[in-house]
Amino acid sequence: MWRMSEAARVFAQRVDEGGRRDATRTDCLCVSRGDRAPAESSGDRHSAGRVRAEPRDRSRRRPDAALKYVSTGEYPRDARLDVSELAAYTSVTSLILNLNETVMKE
Repeated sequence: MWRMSEAARVFAQRVDEGGRRDATRTDCLCVSRGDRAPAESSGDRHSAGRVRAEPRDRSRRRPDAALKYVSTGEYPRDARLDVSELAAYTSVTSLILNLNETVMKE
């Protein structure tokens, strides 16, 4: 379990480098997993925003839990990144990595 969380965190850290905007981060997550960038007209970005909002709010309300969440594993956490943002994107990245489309290509 913690290895998947660690993989999601490291992926989220990589996507968060350079202070990208939310839409750009979402594009990077999708393209990095071998998919297309979300289309504006498809509602994918709106859905991604909704998926991102809850973990972001939760990590801002509980910064101690967010820090614990992003500190699991052996790979070092990038201390330059905001812990709440990293925790939120770790949750989103975990969701994306667990999508059936990520695991199984048709």
